[in-house]
Amino acid sequence: MSTFLVRHLYLLAVGGSVAVFSAALALGWPLEAVVLGWSVLVLATGALLERRHPFDPSWRQSQGDVAVDATSAAVVIGLVDPLVKALLPVLAVALLAPAGGPAAWRLGPWPLALQVLVAVLWIEFAKYWSHRAHHEVPALWWLHALHHGSERLYWLNNFRFHPLNHLLNTTVSLLPLLLLGAPKEVLLGAVALTQPVLMLQHLNVRSASGWLNHVFSTNELHRWHHSASPAEANSNFGSALVLWDHVFGTFRHRAADNRPARIGLFGDGGGYPAKAGYVQQLASMFTPRCCRV
Repeated sequence: MSTFLVRHLYLLAVGGSVAVFSAALALGWPLEAVVLGWSVLVLATGALLERRHPFDPSWRQSQGDVAVDATSAAVVIGLVDPLVKALLPVLAVALLAPAGGPAAWRLGPWPLALQVLVAVLWIEFAKYWSHRAHHEVPALWWLHALHHGSERLYWLNNFRFHPLNHLLNTTVSLLPLLLLGAPKEVLLGAVALTQPVLMLQHLNVRSASGWLNHVFSTNELHRWHHSASPAEANSNFGSALVLWDHVFGTFRHRAADNRPARIGLFGDGGGYPAKAGYVQQLASMFTPRCCRV
């Protein structure tokens, strides 16, 4: 059974999410709870599969990073993400007030699936360029370095993000849709389509996704993004999809021996304190060495 799950992991995760969301929409179930519940199930399944089918058995051992990963997950999931998503609609209303209120969602006559697809394409486009900017702009890289500071990949460092990094990614992708009046069903449909991929992206599992590697930002592709070599890591910027990596020439995949030589920051990390505690890493943005790469 576990071998079947590994072989079809992304199809089951994404296909199941879309099916459950569609059923919830038709039956009037609470969409937020359904999307969240499926995401938790996917993440828990991935964490269990790491025990049976690890890509790198050594990555199952703590490298002194669990405390930072767990603290970051608690801050992002429990504080930053709910706060940002609560305040963004308020900001959208405030920005639209001089124009007479919220805009009408012009895609309303379109089928819901097509509306969700348009929303996903925008979200992925915005997150692609935000992510790429976090690699190319020194001040932003210092925020993003927290995410790349881990020297292994496993299920928990999905959530290893600087709060400001998460804030910027979420704002640039969601605020324009809110300003355009995108309804809740469209936004949650976009989450249902993409979030299962994100739950699996750092998974330490020997998956073989085949052609899906050219569609989704799988754990196979994301390993290259975490390479300690800039030539390898400055690729696969897509959040859940790799469409924009194909368009802008940053897609990287190697079917055989699909792993970088080392995971982590480039060189000495430009002075970034990757071995320090979570608070010290956040506070480092205020030190004189900040933003040197």
